[in-house]
Amino acid sequence: MKRNGVFYLFVLMAWLLPGLTHAATLIDQTGRTVQVPDDPKRIISLMPSLTEMVFELGHGARIIAVTQYSNDPPAAAKLPKVGSYVHLDLERIVALKPDFCLAYWDGNPKFIVDKLEALGIPVYTFDPRSLEGIMDSITRLGVIVHAEARAAEQVATMQKLLQEVEARVARLSERPRVFFQIDAAPLVSAGTNTFIHKLIIRAGGINLAAGNTPYPRYSWEDVLLMQPEVVIVTSMAGGYSEEQLKAAWLKWPQVPAVRDNRIHVVKADQFDRPTKSLFNSLEKLVEIFHPEEGTIER
Repeated sequence: MKRNGVFYLFVLMAWLLPGLTHAATLIDQTGRTVQVPDDPKRIISLMPSLTEMVFELGHGARIIAVTQYSNDPPAAAKLPKVGSYVHLDLERIVALKPDFCLAYWDGNPKFIVDKLEALGIPVYTFDPRSLEGIMDSITRLGVIVHAEARAAEQVATMQKLLQEVEARVARLSERPRVFFQIDAAPLVSAGTNTFIHKLIIRAGGINLAAGNTPYPRYSWEDVLLMQPEVVIVTSMAGGYSEEQLKAAWLKWPQVPAVRDNRIHVVKADQFDRPTKSLFNSLEKLVEIFHPEEGTIER
């Protein structure tokens, strides 16, 4: 007989509910009220960046499953998978008997979050939209996993770095014109409402892809007209070597960034995950944009 999926899920829901009796009422980063277990020990993280954050707080042992591409730290890559963050396996999540899930508003499908909540599995949703938002996320995670002190230390370090960067950038008179390539075929960059744009601006650069389109596409003719002075290259899709990525640009010596040898290849994970690594990436961008300033002293 064909299994009734809905019936199966609601049976499992009843199985899970007894473990959720001791909970605290918290407001998540999207303004939702969530009943969070006082001491969650079976967490499923629905986004690689959240997985990384929990491990950085020293509580990776609480995570029982993750999504595809959760590869940092290496221990996270060994955990059971519940699909990608966009295509989540609802039955797999329920069958693992989590007492709690961590989600992202901009990434995880809302209907999955709603279904998990309806099945009695609380979901705390994050929505960081700035570097300050990332610090807030870490503080909130610290409360959830009882790592408040460690979270506070991390946030203090990030705030110090931000202050150093802001002081350095404030005294600069020149800001280079930057093209940030996040994919190679086709050429894709990052518009105004992205973390990459915020990093470029705060690092003292001008984002040539600024505009309402989050991830605009460009032709090489467009790039030639832009005349970027600095090019940052990564490939979220992967499959390209550093030499291949640079070679595509070296065909255009009329571009100032090529002429002046200012083509920089960086790792995608350092720029596409809203974690504390973005603060290190901000520091790196300052050094790339303004090499005359030297490195930030630690």
